Amino acid sequence: MLSYDGTDYHGWQVQAGARTVQGTLVQAARRRFGADTRVTGASRTDAGVHALRQAASLTTAARITAAGLRGALNADLPRDIRVLDAREAPAGFDARRAALGKRYVYLIDGGLIASPLLSRYAWHIPQPLDVAAMRQALAALRGRHDFGAFCAAPGREKDPVCVVRALHVIRRKERLAVWLSADRYLHHMARNIVGSAVAVGRGARDAGWLGAVRESRDRRQAGPTAPALGLTLVRVMYPR
Repeated sequence: MLSYDGTDYHGWQVQAGARTVQGTLVQAARRRFGADTRVTGASRTDAGVHALRQAASLTTAARITAAGLRGALNADLPRDIRVLDAREAPAGFDARRAALGKRYVYLIDGGLIASPLLSRYAWHIPQPLDVAAMRQALAALRGRHDFGAFCAAPGREKDPVCVVRALHVIRRKERLAVWLSADRYLHHMARNIVGSAVAVGRGARDAGWLGAVRESRDRRQAGPTAPALGLTLVRVMYPR
């Protein structure tokens, strides 16, 4: 189980010529455990997106205990990536394929002046947002639907049907959190949903608009993509 600040990374997945979380982890693991070591993440978080509890499977021929692996990796990894927990998994376990769903939270800083402590982790929106309207709008996205209208172009070749199990908007004084839980996500889906909900909260669209956007299956009908910095992977769900 990993936690990381994604600010200085081009997302999770290995990319040629770019610094990524998976690439950094693989480099550290191969230095310690050999060139045949492989790492698979449960969620391919975008550039700038963070994780509180990202799950990953590491396969190696080296003989080492789970506790030893965690200590060795944390000794070599940069401080913005930490291995929180390591456990032995059944042979053939794949963190991505075995996952039943993922939970994300998107944080909005609604203070008149942006908090410097949240500048890497929250979208600053100083204007008031209508939380009741946002909640009403997001209700249309719960359940099993075609989410093509919330998918960025690079992901449109995939099956657009997802099951959104929960969508909540929680306000605590000047902070707003949008919680999303789904079996799977399309490219930029979480951020496009949040950006659209914010358009409703600002009064630019009415609460019934998101249902019409969903039915259109047209990305051009939805709102803007929310900035990556406010999104954090909170949990990956697995069978008990």
